Amino acid sequence: MSTEPPESTVAPPEEFPEGSSSAPSRRTFIASTAVGGAVVAGGLVAGPSVFGAESAVAAEAPPTSRVSLTVNGERHTVTVDNRTSLLDLLREHLGLTGSKKGCNAGACGACTVLVDGRRVNSCLTLAVRLEGAEVTTIEGLVKGERLHPLQQAFIDQDAFQCGYCTSGQIMSGVGCIDEGHTGSPEEIREFMSGNICRCGCYVKIVRAVEQTAHGK
Repeated sequence: MSTEPPESTVAPPEEFPEGSSSAPSRRTFIASTAVGGAVVAGGLVAGPSVFGAESAVAAEAPPTSRVSLTVNGERHTVTVDNRTSLLDLLREHLGLTGSKKGCNAGACGACTVLVDGRRVNSCLTLAVRLEGAEVTTIEGLVKGERLHPLQQAFIDQDAFQCGYCTSGQIMSGVGCIDEGHTGSPEEIREFMSGNICRCGCYVKIVRAVEQTAHGK
């Protein structure tokens, strides 16, 4: 007696029996697939574009405001994006490039200017908040051909090297002197600590501030 399992006598169903007119040929199958793909692609092209909608939103103008302020004794009225910093207003709109963009995060002091006599990091100050303010930049310290005493002291003391931070150092030094924080080298260093000099000219910077404040 055979132990092999009996073979199935039921043949697998044929979807398209041989010779049937319903069986697609290879050529017909490829052609139909190509046409279907074209239809789908055409539908995608003809339909609304998500990317086009995003571009339209991006193209909308940002909110702007008019602001009037006095910079180095000259009155200016400008229309700016509400996100514009005082630093970008000075550099990009008024062409006053003496104030430098260092970290653009308020950590280096290269952008220091005076607003109503007080030291500020112009990169962190929104221009639209300065309606009616008086701003002094490094360009505004010179009187004709005469340098500000602190500018001259920086030259006398050789208080700079690459010069990138110098305008911010001088503006901060002017503020430090006007605030009366020049009683000692230690006090000057404390109140000038927000201004970074990568070249390491701190000793000479302190001497320049002392020279200006005390005539040393």
